[in-house]
Amino acid sequence: MTVVDDRPEAEAPAPRRRPNRLLALLRNSWRQLTSMRTALILLFLLAVAAIPGSVLPQRGISPEKVNEYFVEHPDLAPRLDRIGAFEVFGSVWFSAIYLLLFTSLIGCITPRMRDHIRTLRSRPPAAPKRMARLPQHTVLPAPPGGAAAIADVLRKRRWRVEVRGDEVSAEKGYLKETGNLLFHTSLIAVLIGVALGSWYGWSGNRLLVAGADNAFCNTRQQYAEAKLGPRVDSADLPRFCLRLDDFEARFLESGQPDFFNAKVTVDGPDEPTRSANFSVNSPLRLKDASVYLLGHGYAPVIRYTDRFGKSQISDDPFLTTGDMGLTGEGLAAFPDANVDPATGQRAADQQMAFTGIYLPTAPEQGPFVRSQYPTERNPALNLVAYRGNLGLDAGIPGSVYQLDQRQVRTGKVKEVGTKLLRKGEKWTLDDGTTVEFLGTQRYVTLSVRHDPGATPLLISCAFLLVGLMGSLFGRRRRVFFRVLPGDPGEGSPTSGSSLVEVGGLPRTDYPGFAEEFAQLVAAVRGDQPAAERAGAREGAE
Repeated sequence: MTVVDDRPEAEAPAPRRRPNRLLALLRNSWRQLTSMRTALILLFLLAVAAIPGSVLPQRGISPEKVNEYFVEHPDLAPRLDRIGAFEVFGSVWFSAIYLLLFTSLIGCITPRMRDHIRTLRSRPPAAPKRMARLPQHTVLPAPPGGAAAIADVLRKRRWRVEVRGDEVSAEKGYLKETGNLLFHTSLIAVLIGVALGSWYGWSGNRLLVAGADNAFCNTRQQYAEAKLGPRVDSADLPRFCLRLDDFEARFLESGQPDFFNAKVTVDGPDEPTRSANFSVNSPLRLKDASVYLLGHGYAPVIRYTDRFGKSQISDDPFLTTGDMGLTGEGLAAFPDANVDPATGQRAADQQMAFTGIYLPTAPEQGPFVRSQYPTERNPALNLVAYRGNLGLDAGIPGSVYQLDQRQVRTGKVKEVGTKLLRKGEKWTLDDGTTVEFLGTQRYVTLSVRHDPGATPLLISCAFLLVGLMGSLFGRRRRVFFRVLPGDPGEGSPTSGSSLVEVGGLPRTDYPGFAEEFAQLVAAVRGDQPAAERAGAREGAE
């Protein structure tokens, strides 16, 4: 007997699709990047990466100190420069950190904000069936009016209330999550403000000597160092000119600074002609720029008369060495000295230069290398004279504050003497030429900058602090009330009356919730003094 299996043939299982490993890797990477843990790590890295910017001098703020650092650390400075340690906030690695932080915060905040808005629009949840399991639980007589009266008490204390028949649910403390989201959103706005300042901002540093002949206009070429954002062109700079009229400085007897004030004249197509005063903590506000006072010093006025009787005057600034006495070091060069008036020919080997140290308050006895006080109580100028080819016509970039030592080493420039000059004294050199110390002019070091992200940054920081306060002091909690039938038994204090079962739980760590719960129960029970004390203690949440 043949048995025929008429059952349908079993279908072969469908082949399993192999997961796309690249897609899975990208998805997992995005989840890791947008987690709060990663955002906190990146925020910590950003703070650590900003440390070199506060420890090391930065080119955008003080290029002179950067040059001094290169002189003091000739081996370490080039290595730090290669990794952008002197331009930390514009370096690639710092930009990468805050861009990753920016992305992480957006990816982290967006779903949380969506959930928080959904929570705010939703109703408080229903009371659990077994409220005795909640951290706070009690039973009390029902007040007159039942659930409606309980709801009125809760609303007066600014709880979100939902009444479901004989049950009342209430929530409070959304300020915590709102503050948390406001904090992180403000942090994103802070990053945007930094980016605006980096892209559309500009800055320039200028050393400005007092006098009408030393005024400068706001062009890139007239700055000792200028930095323009990627979205800024030289033609976008506001048009104005600045002249230093006077500078006043007061010091304590110990040499500590007490008061600074710079008086300037501002004019130009974009600024009305006016006089203005500003100091270290009170910058000069212009239409599209701010002028900050960074430093100050003295510019000795030196008059040199060559062998043909032609006089030239130098008022080049002598840079301060950093001591409290404002000792200055600098160079006064006269490359056009000793030009024969008959032929107009200049002897290249007869150029003159004077390096020196200026002491606002020179000691009574040598060595004359350091000033004893920052104001001019006993001014003196210690000069070293050089004659020869200064090398200024070679087209090789060099410092205007220091003599080219290559010319000295090769013998093209030779030292011809040294002399300490008091104010008004004259020194006659070996070839009959003379140099005279006429006095000094004050100079200031200025930083002119425009940062369009400064105002958004200030507003964002204010909201950031507000959000931080809400995040720290907000407390999320819930309470539930259920009106129950009373105990009908005789002899019971609540015989024939209804009862209210009350439960509550904090959604976050809140040590004071037990006390607040007790006060709320007393208010519902009708304990007016306790209710008044509770209302006085409760915050604005």
